[in-house]
Amino acid sequence: MNNEISGVILLFLLTVILAYPLGKYIANVFSGKKTLTGFLNPVERFIFRVSGINPAEPMNWKQFLKAMLTINLLWLVYGFFLLIFQDKLPMNPDGNPGQTPDLAFNTAISFLVNCNLQHYSGESGLTYFTQLFVVTFLQFVSAGTGIAVLIGLFNGLKEKTTNNLGNFWNYLVKSITRILLPLSVIVALLLAFNGTPAGFGGKDSIVTLQGDSVQVSRGPAAGMIAIKQLGTNGGGWFGVNSAHPLENPNYFTNAVETISILLIPIALVFALGFYINRKKLARVIFGVMTFLFVIFCSINIYYEMKGNPAIDKLGVAQTAGSMEGKEVRFGAAATALWSVATTSTSNGSVNGMHDSLTPISGGVVILDMMVNALYGGVGVGLLNYFIFIIIAVFISGLMVGRTPEFMGHKVEAREIKIAALVTLLSAFLIKGFTALAAYMVAHHPEIAWQVKPGAWLNNPSYHGFSEMLYEYTSANANNGSGFEGLGDNNPFWNITTGIVLILGRYLPIIAPIAIMGLLANKKFIPESPGTLRTDSGTFGMMTLAVIIIITALSYLPALALGPLAEYFSLY
Repeated sequence: MNNEISGVILLFLLTVILAYPLGKYIANVFSGKKTLTGFLNPVERFIFRVSGINPAEPMNWKQFLKAMLTINLLWLVYGFFLLIFQDKLPMNPDGNPGQTPDLAFNTAISFLVNCNLQHYSGESGLTYFTQLFVVTFLQFVSAGTGIAVLIGLFNGLKEKTTNNLGNFWNYLVKSITRILLPLSVIVALLLAFNGTPAGFGGKDSIVTLQGDSVQVSRGPAAGMIAIKQLGTNGGGWFGVNSAHPLENPNYFTNAVETISILLIPIALVFALGFYINRKKLARVIFGVMTFLFVIFCSINIYYEMKGNPAIDKLGVAQTAGSMEGKEVRFGAAATALWSVATTSTSNGSVNGMHDSLTPISGGVVILDMMVNALYGGVGVGLLNYFIFIIIAVFISGLMVGRTPEFMGHKVEAREIKIAALVTLLSAFLIKGFTALAAYMVAHHPEIAWQVKPGAWLNNPSYHGFSEMLYEYTSANANNGSGFEGLGDNNPFWNITTGIVLILGRYLPIIAPIAIMGLLANKKFIPESPGTLRTDSGTFGMMTLAVIIIITALSYLPALALGPLAEYFSLY
């Protein structure tokens, strides 16, 4: 048990140690300084020349967002039609069929928005062609989009007064060529040398230790798994994701993938400090995020290693902890760490079944996605945290009787309204659509219960409610994990979660960039003795309080109906 906990601590410390120099490297890439990947300059110039792009062309916040939304719409159409007609395309050795329009709609949106909510099984739902040219492609460009937008925000923070957030196309290309591709090659090689498939052969027949003959899916999985973790995408090549012995063969690969999930999101926090030359601000943000992350990890590790109280009543010893839905090769502590890491970063991959987590642990991972700002997805985590900063600045200004300011710019009614609307929107999407699903369960049980094909819920009562709450929380947070007792591959779930996916991705991106564009264009106000210091521990505590209060007020009633009620029912 002590060894398991020591392993968790060492994993996190190693991640932070690696993230710090990576953050400096990222800042250097986008500052135009010389880096080890400078040899890629000719490749990038070729891409810009072929695309007709001037990477030095300035963009205001509206032009920046227009470029981002336009290319994302094109990728959506591209992915949708390839998924529908994948059975007619090459590289399909297992003969997998094309997806239905509603499933293709959900899948294309899901991977476009960096969520990877999968309403299909990876082995049978996609072909090698769509795994590579739709899923893996979108995993690169969606992560690149998040980083590019964040650098636009950095530019607004860096300058005293500016109308230029930089060039979206330049940042998108460099995010992929200089950051995502090199790191993915390293992780893919580590996985491939430890047993993860990297070939193009179809299913293989093997005989198990019990003497059963089974068909095992394979394919070029290592590269896709590398970017799914590094880009906080999370979609599994195989249906059970990183709990599959070929996606995640041993404890070493589990450590590599866990570090990969957290590495770039943490590095981007440090990159903020290097890029705008405000290292103390970055440390405060990192401290707030890490404080909640450690608390969530501690709770989950405790409850998963303690075991299930319902089994305790039977007098059965649980020396290894609650091992339902977990892999023995990882153990309860490593699975608990992964559950928090994957929901803190909007990654969504799993190395154990979240549906089998004990009630409090299940509630923690749902709460983690509701906050959606602890490191967060690549790029967008800091964008979400920026919204909390703006609200904290506003409240702090009211408390001291002074016009709120953030880094030399007045925060006025327009910016606060945008921040408040985004905050309220998340709660509305999660609770509103969960209420709709609960209504369907209550008034249309013929489609919601396991009484005919296409039914929804495998579990009644509190846990069934948690399954539905988790699905919409995951979609809104662009996470992608799920309580898999939910039967979600049907038009209702495919369409409603698709709507939540789009709104949950783009409005929280548009809002911070709009706020930053408005702030950066205002007259710069030099610091004075009365200026609110946003890089102090006091302001960090204020931001933490805002996160806790807003999240509690928005979501505690829903959590009480699901995970908390289930927990107390066990006693």
